[in-house]
Amino acid sequence: MVMMLKKTVKKGLIGGMSFAKDAGKINWFPGHMAAATRAIRNRLKLSDLVIEVRDARIPLSSANEDLQSQMSAKRRIIALNKKDLANPNVLNKWTRHFESSKQDCIAINAHSRSSVMKLLDLVELKLKEVIAREPTLLVMVVGVPNVGKSALINSIHQIAAARFPVQERLKRATVGPLPGVTQDIAGFKIAHRPSIYVLDSPGVLVPSIPDIETGLKLALSGSVKDSVVGEERIAQYFLAILNIRGTPLHWKYLVEGINEGPHADCIDKPSYNLKDLRHQRTKQPDSSALHYVGDMISEVQRSLYITLSEFDGDTEDENDLECLIEQQFEVLQKALKIPHKASEARLMVSKKFLTLFRTGRLGPFILDDVPETETDHPNSKRVFVL
Repeated sequence: MVMMLKKTVKKGLIGGMSFAKDAGKINWFPGHMAAATRAIRNRLKLSDLVIEVRDARIPLSSANEDLQSQMSAKRRIIALNKKDLANPNVLNKWTRHFESSKQDCIAINAHSRSSVMKLLDLVELKLKEVIAREPTLLVMVVGVPNVGKSALINSIHQIAAARFPVQERLKRATVGPLPGVTQDIAGFKIAHRPSIYVLDSPGVLVPSIPDIETGLKLALSGSVKDSVVGEERIAQYFLAILNIRGTPLHWKYLVEGINEGPHADCIDKPSYNLKDLRHQRTKQPDSSALHYVGDMISEVQRSLYITLSEFDGDTEDENDLECLIEQQFEVLQKALKIPHKASEARLMVSKKFLTLFRTGRLGPFILDDVPETETDHPNSKRVFVL
């Protein structure tokens, strides 16, 4: 199954991607990212501990390989953020994998106070031997774009303000849905006696991604801007993953009890923008909008289940898989209520479909393969999706 996915990725189905070694390089590594990488390297030399934030859905692919050797020489905690979007059982396997390599690892939700508190407790434990002899300690937060570093920093600010009310009010870090929001390194004091500073940093990737599949995983999770790869290609890749792994077949229960009455398509439903699904601190969608979105998500899952369950081809055949994906784009257009004659219908389908994945509305996913253990066959890997 894993080999089939790799073959599909390398083929023209998702092809033409400049992530591949033989397809040349693409200029997605802007100047500010190169400068930030140099600054991060310099700050890492002075840091007493590093919190490396990774996306829990891609625990390996979201690592910055260029900084690994430098970070591994420091006290380091790998924080697998967005755990609410990842399968908890599989995530536990990942944390055990890192811990078996004597690497501290914790799964977190940067928007959860209790989750961040557990991370800070681990930070304090790791710094315990240094606190007694150092008056000032530096903790650096590092990670690729859009893994939730700034959200984590903001949560740390709130906790620090409650713990140490005497310190001056701190400015919150900017949080946004697009990669590359933070473009400078800023330090924030979170504790007294000893003084502990948390250094936020911009998300930086390696200058080139030679592995096309890693590049697509980063794009699917939002660490690479959609415009670099193309929303349609990213959506095709995600559909390929779903079909090869048979994920829609787990949505069979949604077909049972489906209302196929003639009035179903005549219900007057409110207009709703999927952008409202993103995390918002102030305005929340009203109940009618949430009900409408819930119906739409169920329809998306039902449509993908029906197309895959009725598919008489072979998902391990590249041509058959391509035909299936084309059919699924058509049913998704209807499920997502995109006008039939829309000039950019496929692009609209891709954007809305990706939003459903990135906000966790289609369920928890882990895209990276679970590492092999000593008991696994040397030529096999298990992939967990649901």
